[in-house]
Amino acid sequence: MSFGRAHCVTLVGVQGHVVEVEVHLGGGNPGVTLVGLPDAALREARDRIRAAVVNSGERWPSGQITISLSPASLPKSGSLFDLAIAGAVLAASGEVPMDRLADTVLLAELGLDGRARPVRGVLPAVVAAVDRGHDRFVVARGNADEARLVPGVEVRAVDALADVCHWLRGGDPLEEPDEPRGASVNTAEGPGVDLADVLGQPVARGAVEIAAAGGHNLMMLGPPGTGKSLLAERLPTVLPRLTPAEALEATAIHSVAGSLPRGAPLITSPPFAAPHHSASRAAIIGGGSGHPTPGWASKAHHGVLFVDEAPQFSRGVLDSLREPLERGEVVLARAAATVVLPARFQLVMAANPCPCAKPGSLCTCPPGERRRYMSRLSGPLLDRVDLKVELQPVARAELLADRAFAESSAVVAARVEKARARAAARLSHTPWTTNAQIPGARLRREFPVDPAALRVLGGAMDRGQISARGVDRALRVAWTLADLADRDRPGEEETAYAFALWSGRAW
Repeated sequence: MSFGRAHCVTLVGVQGHVVEVEVHLGGGNPGVTLVGLPDAALREARDRIRAAVVNSGERWPSGQITISLSPASLPKSGSLFDLAIAGAVLAASGEVPMDRLADTVLLAELGLDGRARPVRGVLPAVVAAVDRGHDRFVVARGNADEARLVPGVEVRAVDALADVCHWLRGGDPLEEPDEPRGASVNTAEGPGVDLADVLGQPVARGAVEIAAAGGHNLMMLGPPGTGKSLLAERLPTVLPRLTPAEALEATAIHSVAGSLPRGAPLITSPPFAAPHHSASRAAIIGGGSGHPTPGWASKAHHGVLFVDEAPQFSRGVLDSLREPLERGEVVLARAAATVVLPARFQLVMAANPCPCAKPGSLCTCPPGERRRYMSRLSGPLLDRVDLKVELQPVARAELLADRAFAESSAVVAARVEKARARAAARLSHTPWTTNAQIPGARLRREFPVDPAALRVLGGAMDRGQISARGVDRALRVAWTLADLADRDRPGEEETAYAFALWSGRAW
């Protein structure tokens, strides 16, 4: 036989597409031709795969080898094609039979000595192949737990190309890994991390609870040492754990980004992402040269994106978050393809009140400099932040108080869970589950509040203190306050406090 076929998967963003790897052996001078829009890394695979085949004790065919990756119009990238190409070449030369290759997807990189190495993006690759009717996969041992996260699939773990060749010839079945274990990845959760660590700051602690209960964005302003970072890092500890569907989505993103640990790949807690203020726009929203990769906004999907020292970020970088905050996704348009990356996160920003960051009378910054410093945060971005609070330095009495009286994350999380359950029941006939997600038009039409409760917001609109988008966001916060208070609908007290939180008057 001079023709062989195997199956693999290519990734465009976090979306997988099944690829047929076809190999034809012809006469003429020895050489390898690879077609089907491969990138530079994939073109380099030719020499690597040849060395792996020879060092595995197999014969590399002589003559002209043509390798086609179909569909030919879809860009291909990465090293996960190595094992599939090697299997198709050996099948074309008659070294291994085609029987088991016909219904198996091969996903692994090969070393020069024939070892199978783990690759990025195995979870979304397996999901895409299952959607196309495949249910048997051969992966490197380091990716086996990740591949098994998809229910109803047969996953075989290999250490080397020689193991695959032995199995294709009808040898002993490849080892099937144990069930994977869950893990918290890229979160601030860990031993000793608890909301009880934050002393004082009752308004800010309440804002964190409201943000968790309704899925709202949060802005904290205050001098250094007031607890802004502590509060942000502890927000994931009061958020509900991810549902199975959310866990798979978050895990798929981190799989493509290469940030999953081996042995316990499933993300079950809300991710926590905290980029440095020098991060570029591509690092924040995703992209880069060649194959677009997820950025920090996507890594925080179903979790928290913490922007510390927000005025230190480039204004263009921060403004690039406006669309993901509205749509819950990042759309990257490229010449070859348009990539859509999930990015539904809670934004938490923290900032000092001025460049010198000294509290009260110790500040030496003139008013103009303070205004210029805060103007780095654009109005349209702040308009999308539901809660704005200011933190003052902690008093000595609060610092020396007994921490046993401070509410723990477990206590707050229990209230958050009840509030979210009320919101989910109210929104059960809609596609949304939290107050922050429902569009303003649907909120006003399907969940009207008493006219008396709208007096504060109406007066603020007449005075130009709040925009139409701000009214919608304040109403969402008011509904969250009602859920936390176990009330059927918000009243004037909830809408007034919601407006104070949105406008920053709570500080």
